[in-house]
Amino acid sequence: MTPPSRDLNSHRSHRVSTGLVSLLLILLSFPAGGSAAPAITFKPADVPIPGFPGTGDILGAGAAVQAQYTISGTESAGGLPSQLRKLAFYLPTNTRVHPAGFSPCSAGALEATGPSACPKNSVAGPVGRATVAAPIAGVTIFEPATVQAFAAPGGGLSFYNVGTSPIAAIIVAQGAFQAGGPGYGPELVVNIPPIKTVPEAPNASVTAIDVKVGAAIRKGRKTLYFGTNATRCPKGGFRWKTELTFESGEVSTATATTKCPKSA
Repeated sequence: MTPPSRDLNSHRSHRVSTGLVSLLLILLSFPAGGSAAPAITFKPADVPIPGFPGTGDILGAGAAVQAQYTISGTESAGGLPSQLRKLAFYLPTNTRVHPAGFSPCSAGALEATGPSACPKNSVAGPVGRATVAAPIAGVTIFEPATVQAFAAPGGGLSFYNVGTSPIAAIIVAQGAFQAGGPGYGPELVVNIPPIKTVPEAPNASVTAIDVKVGAAIRKGRKTLYFGTNATRCPKGGFRWKTELTFESGEVSTATATTKCPKSA
């Protein structure tokens, strides 16, 4: 019987090699670990500063910014979203931030003593709220927390976060402003430390945020605003963007557009 030719063996070897390459390409096309980034919803708005008439959703006026988030996913233990570690918030183009008139409060003072250690004119927004969750002893616990912004050294912001029951936890997340790139105004980047729960339990996941940033102080006849709206509205309205980075390394991005505000 005549043995197979060398050409036939070479053809079979090439076919097997091609099949392996195709299989590798298919496998590499799937995300590592099969995980997806947490899903987020994002709703921004310019709102009035309490006690200061003529502020809010008005061109050129002082305003507070309200940001509302929901976060869902199953990347972490207990079927919860991966832990939030960084939040980037892009303000609309030509928005202005004026932290110079506000007295800073250090993160160390907030962590050690709380808001009572801060100057009165360091407050950069009212008390907001958040929801954190963690699996403890086989049960998923959802806990409400409070969030409040304070002016920080260097012109940034510190966010004082407190949860009391069933888990007592205090964290201070520090944020800094930078240029937001084409089509946007300033970008606030907030680094969020791990939210510890109880020994041997996973860190807590953030599932909702509702916070307002923006304040005003009176100095004689002059009023200083932490932030002011643009004096002109771009075509199509104000554009906003946010990017959330999670412990898993995934990044979730959302955008929003709000209608042009009225003139003062």
